[in-house]
Amino acid sequence: MSTTQNAKPDDLVELGRITSAYGVRGMVKVQPHSAQAEVLLAARQWWLGRQSPLAASRDAPGSVPADLRLVGVKTSRPQGATVVAALEGLVDRDEAEALRGTSVFVPRSAFPAPDDDEYYWVDLVGCMVYGVDDADAPVLLGRVDAVTENGAHALLDIACLQAAQGEAEPSPVLSSKGRQRSLLVPFVNAHVLNVDLGARRIDTNWPADLD
Repeated sequence: MSTTQNAKPDDLVELGRITSAYGVRGMVKVQPHSAQAEVLLAARQWWLGRQSPLAASRDAPGSVPADLRLVGVKTSRPQGATVVAALEGLVDRDEAEALRGTSVFVPRSAFPAPDDDEYYWVDLVGCMVYGVDDADAPVLLGRVDAVTENGAHALLDIACLQAAQGEAEPSPVLSSKGRQRSLLVPFVNAHVLNVDLGARRIDTNWPADLD
């Protein structure tokens, strides 16, 4: 496959993985990591690379591999829950099949601007989430580790944290087995009151009681 030699951007986001060839003319099928496949469809160039076996075994995207190549996207379209695409230099099924398991990256700077009150999931990861206590006062719930979906709406997967007095950084909330507790909060208007990406903060009316 022909590739373009460009400096690797420092804002690459893994958006999906090639799962198989599609057809006999060198097209590939990509499984997006989220419902927001419009970025894959809009991008005219993809960065391709293979994750380590550990990263590739996870459902969530892994870190950016050191060895990446830039390829042009001739055409792309949705195919059910997947995206099928024709890539420059890919002409037959065997070449396409050789890319099975390859991760697809796009620079965050190349994402189309979202509509008002819409957010890319990658931008929500890392935000601190504040719920309310019994007196409706804001209290830290934790940090968004991932965003998933249940078929009806997105869910914030939050690693629970507590702001201990006298500590500069919040500490993990642990279960009885010593593991960090997590919390799922529906990312819907009924529960998410405010999203401030600049401050990396999300406010919700979700109760802070973890019992």
